[in-house]
Amino acid sequence: MHDVLENVPEKTIKCLDKGFVRIVDVLPRLVPEDQKTADYAVAEMARVSYASGTKSVNDDIGLIKYLLRHFHTSPFEGIVLKFHFKLPIFCARQIIRHRTSSVNEASGRYSILKDEFFFPEFVHQQSKTNKQGGDELVPKDVSEEFVESLEKLSNEAYATYEKFLEQGFSREQARMMLPINIYTEWYWQCNLHNLFHFLALRCDAHTQYETRVFADAILKLITPIVPVCVEAWNDYHPMRNALKLTRLEVEALQKSLSGLKAVSLESSNKREQAEWMEKAKRLGMICE
Repeated sequence: MHDVLENVPEKTIKCLDKGFVRIVDVLPRLVPEDQKTADYAVAEMARVSYASGTKSVNDDIGLIKYLLRHFHTSPFEGIVLKFHFKLPIFCARQIIRHRTSSVNEASGRYSILKDEFFFPEFVHQQSKTNKQGGDELVPKDVSEEFVESLEKLSNEAYATYEKFLEQGFSREQARMMLPINIYTEWYWQCNLHNLFHFLALRCDAHTQYETRVFADAILKLITPIVPVCVEAWNDYHPMRNALKLTRLEVEALQKSLSGLKAVSLESSNKREQAEWMEKAKRLGMICE
């Protein structure tokens, strides 16, 4: 049998200034010597539907691509991956909201949190078009002031936290003094189907940079373990390098085909119209 974790050259990837992602375990961990990766487990799980096990590697590749292309996703739940993270709390909160993983996080009730804080290398202005994102970098002198203020506040907050701990206040309440750029750690376990959905969202360019680096690290770690599945995900997942068209957009596209130029969407919603125009650009129907 072959241990698929041996496929991963570096099991820990550094993220941000003090963080990391480490691959801890995978199910299945041991695979037949002639397989070398955990991909075969997806095909094996799919073929049980008609009482036939894994056939050949080439057959498995074709089947895995078919499954993702047609959104037959349950066989991908048969692969489970476990990671160890060290990350700022604000990144952890963005990741935990996906609600599809099993998590055990370091507790500020049971232990005293370390004075480790994240300070950004790049500082962005608020985007004028995206309410939840940053845009262009602020001038260097302004970014330096931002980081200096953040460092000062973080250090003052931790000093206050320590003061109240020394006075006998409970850890669970003293931790309220701490900001969300403090580092936490957790073990995070997720099946491959849910992980692919998470990665499609968090590896995207619109994701906050500080969170995206953790998603990118996960993708790098799992690629040697399930290379065929990752290739299929890149090629066929509807949220990965693909366009998703609504009914109105399909109708606009059909009307456009004869003239090979974009036709307006039959909608009074300005945001919906703008989204269609962006898709039309990607389809080559609008010249920049």
